[in-house]
Amino acid sequence: MDTPNNPQKKLALLVMAAGIGSRYGGIKQIDGFGPHGETIMDYSLFDAVRAGFTKIVFIVRDEILDTVKEKFLPKLQGKVEVEFVVQSLDKFVPAQYQNPERTKPWGTGHALLCAKDVISEPFVAINADDFYGKESFESIANFFAKDTFGEHAMVGYTLEKVLSEHGSVSRGCGERDAEGFLKNVIERVTIVKENGKIISKEKEGDRELSPDIPTSMNFWGFQPNIFPFAQSLFEDFLKNNGGNLKSEFYIPLIVTEMIRHGKGKVRVLSGSDNWFGVTYKEDKEEVSQKLKMQVAFGAYPEKLW
Repeated sequence: MDTPNNPQKKLALLVMAAGIGSRYGGIKQIDGFGPHGETIMDYSLFDAVRAGFTKIVFIVRDEILDTVKEKFLPKLQGKVEVEFVVQSLDKFVPAQYQNPERTKPWGTGHALLCAKDVISEPFVAINADDFYGKESFESIANFFAKDTFGEHAMVGYTLEKVLSEHGSVSRGCGERDAEGFLKNVIERVTIVKENGKIISKEKEGDRELSPDIPTSMNFWGFQPNIFPFAQSLFEDFLKNNGGNLKSEFYIPLIVTEMIRHGKGKVRVLSGSDNWFGVTYKEDKEEVSQKLKMQVAFGAYPEKLW
């Protein structure tokens, strides 16, 4: 973010847009939701540019690469540096773990790793299909504009505000220490609302969760030294999980192991109250209405670009 003290400070945005979206039933990353068919990603890109980000890196599947380029490159050219990276199933995956039957991407941690060769500055990783709100981008840009002493960051959202009315969701549930640093984050893959309670469905049985848990919606701020640690951890992950066609390497695993081994500290920043996302097709109409309200309130112009 540009600051008077360091006008050349660089900050990249890594947009993870390679997911398949099996529960949505379509390519939600490039689906239209805004008043003029804007994607959710359009709003994140708009927020990032006005918060002072200097580079955008798109992580995509090969089959949507051309579409994403056509859709977003004209909007961003001249404003920020832009890179496109394909998250292929063989990238950083040794031959013995490559299985022609695997169709599922290796997960958000692998998506992050795929950007290793195009990012050398501090960066923020987000999901393409989540709306995070202007305040979240400003908060994390301000964090990196200061001397952060090599710290990383997680924008945490209150758990009760990031659930779906239409079915279960997967969420990274965090815990922070007295100084505001993250102690751990656990990926709970089946969270539902039942009888006024928030329940995580687990092999060991149902676990009730506090509505106030700081929750990762995959809005992370990292120093570039995360890459070698992530690569080493992914190599270990493949040794244990490479034969499982549905195994995924998540960013929360990287963060938890980094904290556990004393390799980095992660500051928890407060997220906007306006997060919303798309998991199911039924979410689309609600998201479209919320975006129209954001425009009506003046948070965004009627036409973004």
